[in-house]
Amino acid sequence: PASSALERAPELIDGKTGPYNVVARSMLNGALLALEEVNGDPDFPVELVPVVVDPGGELAGYHACATDLLARQNIRHVVGCYTSSSRKEVIPLFEKHDALLWYPSHYEGFESGDNVVYTGAAPNQHIVPLLDHLLKHCGRNAWCIGSNYIWAWENNRILRQAVVGQGGSIAAERYFAVGETDFRRAIEQILEARPSFVFNTLIGQSAYQFLRDFRAMAAERGIDQAREIPVASCSLSEPELEAIGGDAVDGHLSSSVYFSSISSAANRAFVSAYRRRFPDGPAMSADAEASYVAMGLLARALAHAGTDDIGQVKYAVTRLRLQAPQGEVWMDEDTLHAYLTPRIGRSNRNAQFDIIMEAAQPVRPDPYLVWNSSRYDETARPGRNLKAVS
Repeated sequence: PASSALERAPELIDGKTGPYNVVARSMLNGALLALEEVNGDPDFPVELVPVVVDPGGELAGYHACATDLLARQNIRHVVGCYTSSSRKEVIPLFEKHDALLWYPSHYEGFESGDNVVYTGAAPNQHIVPLLDHLLKHCGRNAWCIGSNYIWAWENNRILRQAVVGQGGSIAAERYFAVGETDFRRAIEQILEARPSFVFNTLIGQSAYQFLRDFRAMAAERGIDQAREIPVASCSLSEPELEAIGGDAVDGHLSSSVYFSSISSAANRAFVSAYRRRFPDGPAMSADAEASYVAMGLLARALAHAGTDDIGQVKYAVTRLRLQAPQGEVWMDEDTLHAYLTPRIGRSNRNAQFDIIMEAAQPVRPDPYLVWNSSRYDETARPGRNLKAVS
């Protein structure tokens, strides 16, 4: 029964492990909140029963958990995965078992699987607007640091093409194992190079430690890091700001489709409900909102289709529109990626983001950057529908 599964959910949340556990827990929170809202509506025709597994942030764990869900328990719809490596690890299993992965995370793009619904941002919805902002406001000399896997590789490839195409340069490109926390030598190199900005694709504990150490080592040299060498990313979120803490929390740029500081009735209701349900956190994040959206769309698509057959559910979800915390969301029929609203935020001392740019309306997903191939032509600027927020 759903009630007994939900009673176990807090224990499962507390048990989330791995190098990006803060984000993982916020994603689980978002999915469970949407599930409970669906089950709490007596008029809704579908009841969802949560089955929660913890891969521990290990690729072998993702394969084992997916095998258990799909082969042993015969589950056909799964909301999950944060990293691209974990998604790539399990997609063959979803194809084998004719199941559907609802992937609730921003990612690097260049993928469109028949067995995946993507509710997080595609590259034209986060990295392209961020690059446009950085090239316009910060400069054209970049220093890239990232975790050694596909998310960082692909984002840096896109960045390199954009910066070099604008006559800029990449001072360096360094990769570290997921979970690595020793960045002293890399930071010394950054401070010697004095780039226009640092593009950060580190994840989890690696990112938090880098930001702490970078701020401290810059201060030792009398450098105002946030102003003189800003750090920008497409993944930094509110619960991670809380994890960074101290004097290193402010001044970082993040490109996302959701920030908890969005001023709208729908978002205020979401934030209030989230805080009531999960008073111990972690805070809301873009990935928590994407998980909330994924679960909400899944429930409505099941109700609309009247079956869990993935073909009929995929057809149904492209006919839906969801009033999400970030604004209206709907799925692109051709790619099964979501129309989402790009935004850029700057972190503040309260572990929140001040929104400094936002799209005027949801943007069509372009996972392969087909429509953005000429994005640095003045007649086709990627930020043409972005506006400054005063």
